[in-house]
Amino acid sequence: MYRTIRPVLFIILSAIIYFSLLILFYHFEFEVPGSGVRNFVDVIWWSVATIATVGYGDIVPVTTEGRTIGYVFLFLSVTVYAYVIGKVSTSIKSHYNNKKLGFLGTNFTNHTVIIGWDDFGKKVVDQLIKANRKVAIVTEERNHVDQIYHLYSSKAVFVLFANCTNYKYFNKLNIAECNIVFLNNGTDTDNLVHLLNLKRHFPGLEYIVNVDNPDLKNNFYREGVKYVISGDELASKLMASYIFEPDVAFFNEEIITFADSDDKYDVKQFKVLDRNPFLNREYSKVFFDLKREYRAILVGISREMNGKYMLKKNPADGTIILAGDYLLVIANRVVAEKLSKLFGVKEGVN
Repeated sequence: MYRTIRPVLFIILSAIIYFSLLILFYHFEFEVPGSGVRNFVDVIWWSVATIATVGYGDIVPVTTEGRTIGYVFLFLSVTVYAYVIGKVSTSIKSHYNNKKLGFLGTNFTNHTVIIGWDDFGKKVVDQLIKANRKVAIVTEERNHVDQIYHLYSSKAVFVLFANCTNYKYFNKLNIAECNIVFLNNGTDTDNLVHLLNLKRHFPGLEYIVNVDNPDLKNNFYREGVKYVISGDELASKLMASYIFEPDVAFFNEEIITFADSDDKYDVKQFKVLDRNPFLNREYSKVFFDLKREYRAILVGISREMNGKYMLKKNPADGTIILAGDYLLVIANRVVAEKLSKLFGVKEGVN
């Protein structure tokens, strides 16, 4: 409340001093030969011209007292300009700083929210950026903000500098419009606590968690996490595959990352819209058409059942592709772009 009253008092005090000086100037200079002051309006005009440093010279103080007041106005003009310039400069700097730290919020939609920043989070963002996905990141370290914006464009990445437990700031992430929330902050216990708090503040969101201890995966699933990943578990499976099936392991490693060149392949996911040319066609026939015409391999279909999408790998003959399904296709970058135009939708979950 004091901060609100202080500017008002400053304005009132300044107005009192200003008009007091004008009255004194009028008293000393009124109808004095050479001064040009004939009424109080002339005094106001002179004060404005003086403070604005215009100095037309049509009204000039001739008395010692009037010139003394003139000196005061000249000093005030310098002070006012310094104050105004300082305020504007501070306001611009504050606005830029607040924007950089994420305090002004973002209008991202259908984006990924990542809570916590580290090397693993960077690798995830690298893949998301290659897939043209937008990302909003929460970090508790001020220096991370500069690092992240040095790596990525602000058009693709939004950073919020805030305590990861201060959920009132999370609306600035436009979290209600995000696609999924990736919990990447601290230990498994920390992530579980964050999950429970986030579900209370922002119900209805979907979550993905990377756990250090694979034994805790079921705990997260019971709390409603959509995907629980264990990095160590994946790494150990891939390592074992390299030992006895090296070509399979190499291919697996390639298809789980984004294909950023024409000679690399990965698994793409496209939603079936009403204008999809393969709508209401049999899965097996679509499989052969995609292979023959586009050199793409259809490997599965995801369909909503009881409010949850279920993945069908190599579904049975007679399966019909319906609107709202997701087609999982192995393709390189060029083929993926062609399929995106053909299907009328970008790859990924929409």
